[in-house]
Amino acid sequence: MTTSEESARVEDEIEVRVGADPAQLPVLRAVASVVAMRQDFDLDSIADLKMAVDEACSMLLVNAAKGSVLSCRFRPSAAGIRVLATALSDTDEWPDTGSFGWHVLSTLADEVDAGVAPAAADPGGFTLRIELAKRNGTVAG
Repeated sequence: MTTSEESARVEDEIEVRVGADPAQLPVLRAVASVVAMRQDFDLDSIADLKMAVDEACSMLLVNAAKGSVLSCRFRPSAAGIRVLATALSDTDEWPDTGSFGWHVLSTLADEVDAGVAPAAADPGGFTLRIELAKRNGTVAG
């Protein structure tokens, strides 16, 4: 990858950091919608991405440490949009890929991956991660 391709990627990337609180979910859905509209997604794909972001972030919030930050990074490209959502947790019990929420998320997104890793020494705990990808339904492929 060339330097100009790398900087174009960074310039297109959007990161939203909010308090790990369910009251913040409408903000993340709105950002997902705007990013999808900018990528010329059809209405069904926009709705799917909004619901996928909502479901992924809701799953993170269930295990998020009190007072922590929920980060949601959107990476649009010609192929679609990748979303990386993370939150700090006190537990490493993650993910529950057999849950109804995981099934919903897997149905709405074209790709889904999740994981947990030890967080930095300060504040400690664990970083929970969900990454998803949604391709544009209007792109012939």
